[in-house]
Amino acid sequence: MDPTRCMVDNIDDPQKILCYRIIPSRYGTIGIVYVKKKNDVQVMRIVLPQQRIPMRERIAVMFPRARSDSSRIIDDICKKITTFLKGRPVTFTLDRIDVSRFYNFQKRVLLLERKIPRSWVSTYGRLSQKLGVPGASRAVGQALARNPFPIIIPCHRTIKSDGSLGGYSGGIKLKRQLLELEGVKFDRRGRVIMENVW
Repeated sequence: MDPTRCMVDNIDDPQKILCYRIIPSRYGTIGIVYVKKKNDVQVMRIVLPQQRIPMRERIAVMFPRARSDSSRIIDDICKKITTFLKGRPVTFTLDRIDVSRFYNFQKRVLLLERKIPRSWVSTYGRLSQKLGVPGASRAVGQALARNPFPIIIPCHRTIKSDGSLGGYSGGIKLKRQLLELEGVKFDRRGRVIMENVW
């Protein structure tokens, strides 16, 4: 079961409304699921494109109570994501993202992942060392695989130590496209040329 769905479905405040927005992009549609209470908004999930199932259907399955809606705050986040997907530098903040619900290790991984600069990559092993738990590269990979906020927390920037891409919730093709968008180069075998490694 998706732990993010559990977080949202357990909303017990009747003033909170579960909403979503869909953003078109050249990579496919992207969904933003969020909780709205008056003028306050908390983003609960960024849903990456998947060719087989339309985004509205995917959100309906994952978050059956979500309704299409908008707000100024979400408009701003959508603009930032759109700008990012056009290849321009964007600084995402976490002021509308609730990372306190993550288990401790995942939170540490995701907050560290945010520090990887645009056009740079890191590896699962390097992140585990930076976290002070060398040898935990698999656990780092699992924490990143459960990242509910891809793009905002740029987990596409972490790869395997041999330059191969590893996994990505939006698929390997999208992971490569996002890295190329940021200027990361690949060799003939499809592996990242390790020029800027964080």
